[in-house]
Amino acid sequence: MSVQTDKGRQETAAPTASAPAIELRGISKAFGPVQANKDISIRVEKGTIHGIIGENGAGKSTLMSILYGFYKADAGEIFIDGQKVDITDSQAAISAGIGMVFQHFKLVENFTVLENVILGAEDGGLLKPSIAKARKLLKQLSDEYELSVDPDALIEDLSVGHQQRVEILKALYRQADILILDEPTGVLTPAEADHLFRILDGLRAEGKTIILITHKLREIMESTDTVSVMRRGEMTATVKTAETSPEQLAELMVGRKVLLRVDKAAATPGAPILEVENLRVKDDQGVERVKGISFEVRAGEILGIAGVSGNGQTELLEVLGGMMDGTGTIRMNGEEIDLTGKYSDGKSRRARGIAHVPEDRHDEGLILEFQAWENMVFGYHNAPEYQKNALLMDNAGIKAMTQKSMDKFDVRPPNPLLEAKSFSGGNQQKIVLAREIERNPDLLLIGQPTRGVDIGAIEFIHQQIVALRDEGKAILLVSVELDEIMSLSDRIAVMFDGKIMGERLPSETNEGELGLLMAGMTGEDA
Repeated sequence: MSVQTDKGRQETAAPTASAPAIELRGISKAFGPVQANKDISIRVEKGTIHGIIGENGAGKSTLMSILYGFYKADAGEIFIDGQKVDITDSQAAISAGIGMVFQHFKLVENFTVLENVILGAEDGGLLKPSIAKARKLLKQLSDEYELSVDPDALIEDLSVGHQQRVEILKALYRQADILILDEPTGVLTPAEADHLFRILDGLRAEGKTIILITHKLREIMESTDTVSVMRRGEMTATVKTAETSPEQLAELMVGRKVLLRVDKAAATPGAPILEVENLRVKDDQGVERVKGISFEVRAGEILGIAGVSGNGQTELLEVLGGMMDGTGTIRMNGEEIDLTGKYSDGKSRRARGIAHVPEDRHDEGLILEFQAWENMVFGYHNAPEYQKNALLMDNAGIKAMTQKSMDKFDVRPPNPLLEAKSFSGGNQQKIVLAREIERNPDLLLIGQPTRGVDIGAIEFIHQQIVALRDEGKAILLVSVELDEIMSLSDRIAVMFDGKIMGERLPSETNEGELGLLMAGMTGEDA
């Protein structure tokens, strides 16, 4: 193994047999006044899967970025196989045997698998010998770890699950003994997630060490040997997974007891609020993304749309929210909505009683450089209650309204004058939710309500959605999280390739059946 000495040169050191694969001692890192990591020490034993969990802003990503060389710690030491290393950049981390699979893959989409694997790891200026060597080694790695990926396939033609395998192959090709995986199942179908964990089991059996960052407690309980919990930049506990429970881990993360299930009564649906018939939507390139789907959402119920990202759910929400044109028929409270031309916009939808929490809160839900009170009124700024006179808005009234909403929705810190970018992801989501829910809509469109949100905020957001349903509102929920779909929805529709593959009641289905539908297979296909 090659390690970096304190003087910055590479030396070869024999691994210490009894030493952990990774040991961090007293790691601290601050960004201005924010202490992201505070005196963190942790041991990760060889040949284990070690989970790291914590709330948004707990410091998990910062800690892993220090280990992978993206950041330099202000204080502390890193030991790999018992040898002190100075990880100054990602190349030094790779030289120390560390690989990282990011949540958002670092692949060149119009390159082949083989080209992506050798990119940055070529043997000299001539590519032909590198490609021949890589092809042989890729076959060995694929066979050994069940990574079966066509080396000549273009990345853009591969499923998300196969792209993730390419990222793992990249790390193994660079002889990584330690793999860091950041939220690895966020965009996978259940079947792909199961296959991933079989791969990780195989890597562990071969002596590889894996660090798994995930907010899914079930994955932690099922796949890890040890789990460390971070809160507010500090390491609060490290426990054997077999000796803990999801409830205990949640309490360690948040500092209080957390309800891990959605507590809701049975729905009592009323009249149809939203009716959709033969809806079709094309993107800017003329590709049809929604292909003639029909459904309805009734008052007092939650219709969950399940599916892997990229199968038309985004376009469905955007046409319903007035952000895209479409063809077909949409009726809101029995009245047809114009899907094209000047009447198809967010303003007209809001006038019809439709509120929209978009999937991407940063690009579509907030202006991060604007203050919270400004974000809290976007889209509703022309409402009479916010007008001081014909020329001026009642800014003082808006700030007072924002303060009340922040208190009600537990936005932290409850300061209307803070810029949106100063809040954690969970609190940013609460601002968007408060803005839309407090307008008392007849229909709430909500996309990925808890994406990147910690477990405490998830509990609160779910409570608000159920409370709105219980007030007789209709809710269309889009989520890639099957746990969320199963626990929140009163009915479930599954989308694949722009079509609805089937509709199920949560009490009459399971994740296995939904996973098959998400992969485009009916029961007969399976």
